[in-house]
Amino acid sequence: MTNPSFAALVRRPVHFLAFGFGSGLSPKAPGTMGTLAAIPLYLLLAQLSLPVYAALVLLSFVVGVYLCHKTAQDLDVHDHPGIVWDEFVGFWITMLAAPPGWLWLLLGFLLFRLFDVLKPWPISWCDRKVEGGFGIMIDDVLAGLMALLCLQLAVRVLPL
Repeated sequence: MTNPSFAALVRRPVHFLAFGFGSGLSPKAPGTMGTLAAIPLYLLLAQLSLPVYAALVLLSFVVGVYLCHKTAQDLDVHDHPGIVWDEFVGFWITMLAAPPGWLWLLLGFLLFRLFDVLKPWPISWCDRKVEGGFGIMIDDVLAGLMALLCLQLAVRVLPL
């Protein structure tokens, strides 16, 4: 499976967004690169009120279903590894109501990547059984929710 070129992505805005502004073109660990690329946007989102943040993440999910579906369809592949918009949304879910600070950002990043890579049940089931743009998105949403729960638990338990 080959990656489209950066120039090809720029010509197709839907693909450009689905590939995380080009971060999904990384030859190694595109999901991790996509999550890293989501951090600057998270830092902007984190300045918003919680309801606005949550609404934008929900909107990003809905738009992401279309972006991922269309891009996968155009590339004629179920879930191209370079499609990383789902990592953006999953990470933003993880960081919902996270306290400010680099420690929490790093912990949220690590937790999200852990759940996204290991795919414990029900993430693994959804990854295998749910198709289309929703299928591409839902496993990362679930990874984000699991990471969110762990992060919020850590916020309450760690003496920081």
